[in-house]
Amino acid sequence: MVLATPAEELELEQLDRIERDLELQRDWAKYRWGKAKTDCYQNYWVDYCLRSARAQYRKEVDPISEQERELHEVQRKLRKSIKDQEDQKRAAERASPERAAERVSNQREFEEKQKASAARAADLEQRRKDAPKRAQENKAGTQLD
Repeated sequence: MVLATPAEELELEQLDRIERDLELQRDWAKYRWGKAKTDCYQNYWVDYCLRSARAQYRKEVDPISEQERELHEVQRKLRKSIKDQEDQKRAAERASPERAAERVSNQREFEEKQKASAARAADLEQRRKDAPKRAQENKAGTQLD
């Protein structure tokens, strides 16, 4: 759950849109590179054609890569800022007196439940130990004369 301000959410949304556009540009450049490669194999001067096509591809892709690096850096900083805000909010919640009282209450309830469970287990064990004796008493008491 990201707790960002509306401005930060809007900025993240814009950055995501820019990233999608850059990916689309890169995909088209890859498509043109692939098409140029296949066209080069139809020519007699394959190596020269491939070098030219690769140079053209690099001319298209290098600026896209640079933009993506800058974009990712901005996205990283923005997400780090949002995460830091979220961490500060969680730390403040943990430090609040209400949460401290709730933790103490929860700990007390847990210990009480553990004691009750141990008492039930001890009672059950005692009943198992007494089972043969009770069975003998029941047998003795129910004999018909």
